[in-house]
Amino acid sequence: MEYKEFAVGEYSLQLSEDQLGIAQWVHHFAENVVRPAAEEWDEREETPWPIIQEAAKIGLYSFDFVANGYADKTGLTLALVNEELSWGDAGIALAIFGSSLAVAGIFANGTDEQIAEWIPQCFGSQDKPHLAAFAVSEPDAGSDVSSLRTSAVYSPKDDTWTLNGRKTWITNGGIADVHVIVASVDPSLGARGQASFVVGPGNPGLSMGQKFKKLGIRASHTAEVVLDDCKIPGNALLGGKEALDERLARAREGKRSQSQAALATFEASRPMVGAQALGIARAAYEYSLEYAKERVQFGRPIIENQAIAFKLADMATSIDAARLLVHRAAWMAANKVPFASAEGSMSKLFAGETAVRVTEEAIQILGGYGYVRDYPVQRWYRDAKIYTIFEGTSEIQRLIISRAISKVHIR
Repeated sequence: MEYKEFAVGEYSLQLSEDQLGIAQWVHHFAENVVRPAAEEWDEREETPWPIIQEAAKIGLYSFDFVANGYADKTGLTLALVNEELSWGDAGIALAIFGSSLAVAGIFANGTDEQIAEWIPQCFGSQDKPHLAAFAVSEPDAGSDVSSLRTSAVYSPKDDTWTLNGRKTWITNGGIADVHVIVASVDPSLGARGQASFVVGPGNPGLSMGQKFKKLGIRASHTAEVVLDDCKIPGNALLGGKEALDERLARAREGKRSQSQAALATFEASRPMVGAQALGIARAAYEYSLEYAKERVQFGRPIIENQAIAFKLADMATSIDAARLLVHRAAWMAANKVPFASAEGSMSKLFAGETAVRVTEEAIQILGGYGYVRDYPVQRWYRDAKIYTIFEGTSEIQRLIISRAISKVHIR
């Protein structure tokens, strides 16, 4: 292993008082507002606007809160927030912070002026909260981002872009006030010929297609976004036309681009997705641990049996390992340390698969009770699976990691 030196001050794994205070504050909200409402909104499969409004009212869902989170040089504040909210319920957590992916897209690709203009609009106000959506995937382009067919055509005559295409599997798709759309400007360049665009509220030409009924995270709205001659102003191109033209020129000359529209966003968001998976795993572990202490079979609590105790030991170990990977990646992202070994993908891969394993073991510990809908572990199990699929499947994460560590273009 190659070790690199970074001047970041004294090394510590201890959270600061501010971080602990924020985590406890969010946990209180998750415990008292989110978790009691989880079953209802899972059944309804609707966006939980009352919960979002409650989060906005206390300042949890706001531009200022997220801005302060991004300002944390350790990168851990937003990771802690995502873990605690998902401990309450992953579907509601995504409904509250599903906008963060669009925020990450604007932050990663936009100019300072665009960041200042659009990110506050992603949240709205306490009285009228807004939602945002980040749209990449398409019916024929999921993991293969280079195959996007949604097009963006520029008209120098009136300085506008026209978007056409269909996006799918989009969180907040069609109901968001702000949509960040990744589209192809030059299809011949694949992913290097793509750019990100902002479509503001009420813009003609953008509509919602099919809304999906899902296995898990049901309180989070997922739908298609249809773009039909959607015309937007020239300044809605994130990063600006000059920067895009320079990037396309380098790509046409065969030079390496510094970043790609979708990739830059996913690199920033993967540790946060890992933190969400971590929250689900922790919820299932804590519940099954308490159950194992109380459930009596053959005259003694089932935790006294090695078969159960060892399951819980493995669950606890995996959760702690996942948290360390997530926190490392979050710290690296905040300090602009390159993911030389795909550390962001490592965190998302391991945390997502940990959530699936832990929730499955939780069902096994509860036995028949774990399988019925009267108990929450079946919901956590259903919620966990998506974390091995969206924002890059486990297979894609392994591909990214293997390429990074080998420097070989593995297919």
